[in-house]
Amino acid sequence: MPRASRRQGDAAQRHADTLRFVLFEARPAGLLFRQLAGASELSPSQVRAGLACLRDLIAQKGWPPLIWTRADGYQLGAERAALEAYERTVLSEKLTEFRRFITGTVAPHATAHPNDKWIKHIVAQLNSIESTLDLVVSS
Repeated sequence: MPRASRRQGDAAQRHADTLRFVLFEARPAGLLFRQLAGASELSPSQVRAGLACLRDLIAQKGWPPLIWTRADGYQLGAERAALEAYERTVLSEKLTEFRRFITGTVAPHATAHPNDKWIKHIVAQLNSIESTLDLVVSS
């Protein structure tokens, strides 16, 4: 029988429940990672697994979103402006990551193998993703 992912196992779900409780208690303020670990009495690796599981549970159950900011740490159910700022930050980071992947790996591959069907497909798809993310981040 296959083993469940660390972020989907029973332990991760217990950690997620603990973190959710701690974050609800802290609302509307957030908690930095160390504060979250201290308040929950979980180890750093347990907090990481619990946060990953919590994000999955939030998506499945329609709970208030979880965001992270450098200033406030982890927050549940932040206001609209904070949610939008977080989303723009994450999308901007992903756009930078995609651009680096395109210029550092995909473009040299395309130059070395210009007639490769695979690389043509990847270039087209990544260019589409890049333009979409650029449009969203810029708006």
